[in-house]
Amino acid sequence: MMLRVAGASDIPALHALVESSYRGDSAKQGWTHEADLLGGQRTDAETLAEIVADPDQSILLAEQDGKLIGCVLVSDKGVREGRRFAYLGMLTVSPALQGGGFGRSLIAAAEDHARGFGADVMEMTVIRQRRELIDWYVRRGYADTGREEPFPLDDPRFGLPKRGDLVFVVLAKPLR
Repeated sequence: MMLRVAGASDIPALHALVESSYRGDSAKQGWTHEADLLGGQRTDAETLAEIVADPDQSILLAEQDGKLIGCVLVSDKGVREGRRFAYLGMLTVSPALQGGGFGRSLIAAAEDHARGFGADVMEMTVIRQRRELIDWYVRRGYADTGREEPFPLDDPRFGLPKRGDLVFVVLAKPLR
């Protein structure tokens, strides 16, 4: 697996990968997805372009034999409470390859990337109803902070909820 930072020319392939891994029948080929909780889109090309252009955010791409197989978003969230925070998001592995260790490798790369800009803590949000995924992150050293954030139920840019009780839990891991 080769890793690199996404550029503008990667957006079409990146968008296709993310959508196929989070939504619809293609996502159900993998062990974890949001397809039973949300319809519609996971993201859009415009949002991905904004992320790629933002110097405080990076999308790390994983390629195997020249093919895009995964990605992860890392954002510098700045200093709060005397510590520098990073955010991990959009962890994606092609559904057919999930369970092969690529997700673990992408998390490790994201954590290294965050350490590279001085982050002390990595945070993420996960939909509370995705218990299996939360447990997987806990096994990777993340802990439930007890904080929750609202899910944007009325913003179709983030998907079309199939239920009205979606909420994010905040997980965190010390990086130092």
